[in-house]
Amino acid sequence: MHVKSLHFLGFKRFTDTRIENIPPSARLVVLAGPNGSGKSSIFDGMKNWHYWNGGVLTGIEEAYIQKVGTPTRSIDDHVFVNFHEPIPDDATAKKKLVYARTAFRNEADFNISSFSRLDSPLNENRASRMIDTDATVSQNYQRLIMQTVDGVFDSSLSEDMPRSELRDRIIGRARTAVSSIFPDLVLDGVGGLASAGSLQGSFYFTKGESAGFLYKNLSAGEKSAFDLLLDCVIKSSYFDDSVWCIDEPETHLNSRVQSLLLHAMLQLLPENCQLWLASHSIGFMKQAWELSRAQPDDVCFIDLEGHDFDQAVVIEPVKPSREFWSRTLRVALGDLAALVAPSRVILCEGRPQTGANDVKAAFDAACYRTIFSEKYPDVDFVSVGSASEAVNDRLGVAHALQTITPGTVINRLIDRDSRSQQEIEILEQEGTRVLGRRHLEAYLLDDEVIEALCREAGMGAKVADALEVKQRAIADSVARGNDADDVKRAAGSIRDGLRKLLSLATPGSTPDAFLRDTMAPLVREGMAVYSELEAIVLPEESGS
Repeated sequence: MHVKSLHFLGFKRFTDTRIENIPPSARLVVLAGPNGSGKSSIFDGMKNWHYWNGGVLTGIEEAYIQKVGTPTRSIDDHVFVNFHEPIPDDATAKKKLVYARTAFRNEADFNISSFSRLDSPLNENRASRMIDTDATVSQNYQRLIMQTVDGVFDSSLSEDMPRSELRDRIIGRARTAVSSIFPDLVLDGVGGLASAGSLQGSFYFTKGESAGFLYKNLSAGEKSAFDLLLDCVIKSSYFDDSVWCIDEPETHLNSRVQSLLLHAMLQLLPENCQLWLASHSIGFMKQAWELSRAQPDDVCFIDLEGHDFDQAVVIEPVKPSREFWSRTLRVALGDLAALVAPSRVILCEGRPQTGANDVKAAFDAACYRTIFSEKYPDVDFVSVGSASEAVNDRLGVAHALQTITPGTVINRLIDRDSRSQQEIEILEQEGTRVLGRRHLEAYLLDDEVIEALCREAGMGAKVADALEVKQRAIADSVARGNDADDVKRAAGSIRDGLRKLLSLATPGSTPDAFLRDTMAPLVREGMAVYSELEAIVLPEESGS
């Protein structure tokens, strides 16, 4: 099953919140945002919806789900979930729709001396709320024992099957998954109920040279990862057409292990399942990003930061930009986020900022960042002054960056202006990139971008009129003695003409604001002007 949209009404954190347009191809959905942004509440909502739509119904506390100050609603009328697939009619299939793990999964130790046959996980509801304890290792131990006993009497299995093969049939997937994350940790087996000594009723491992290493002696991180992997192995045969929700999977894990764990979980879950993670950890987010770069349609990011959930809110998946990753790093690392540098910094023209409120500065950098941050989130732009200052790095920005973060690549980019071809060739030989047009404004006011502005304003029929506005403004500029390709000189007149023609209410109060805030976001991948600019600014990444 694959979620298409969610709607929350008067539910916990949300007054009227919709999450829409989740693509059917999304195998992994990542909820990003700081503590208190509503990630766990989304999982609570999905569980609440499931209770009333085929799941195992338990006692639901209205005070837990009803948002204070919102109109009282029926307890089953707070959450609505739409799937891309039709909801099945079969009762068993409905029980599979949602499977959730809370953040409180710790089970430090256990020892089982006896048990009776457990009911199917489809008939259980261990944790009715996302704040409840959700320990499953001991329960999954019992299920492994049951599966082993069932295998002994399974007529479909060969009578000559060796004991090791029967054992590996049950724990082999878990062993492989654990070893993929912790190479020195091998799951040896399941201690039987009648086993002698400390192996009774628990899992045992080999760790390094230590055999018979008990579950209770594992580190907190090893237990946390083992719990999730074992649960995927055991429950995936039951919840095989389901939405899996895991809250804070990073608990007790370092970032390297987080990346490996996410990869392992996706391999263990059946193809018909969709995995939802609520996380703000570096390891999971980095692995999700790498997966999205390899298979963009398979990963979906939902950004919960910066929304006022006391109002009606509509949230759609985002493509991670540099701003998104900066905020993610601030959540995860706090003040240390400032030390995480991009892989490439391009020094460009434009007056440097003198402070956080100096919004008129760094025009070129702001435009380049808007244009390229979605496709290249690990590239940043810095305005350092005039063309000569960008070429010579008078402010010492390149040296400072490479001193702090030696792995950062520094490039320089300037406008063509009125330079001769010989001047351009010399600059390029020295490593400076030169725009193919006179200046950045010529790209921002390209005919293709003006056409996109007309469509964005819902006035596609006025494209010809809009292009006429541009040509008339340039002609007037030429009449004043400016060059025909000096579009910057005509930018103010073009802005005024387009504002009137297209009835633009808030295009920007100055030509720079208009170009930066209205036109730059319209230069998008797939456009000829984007490809032309990309080939000059980022030739290594674009393959130009």
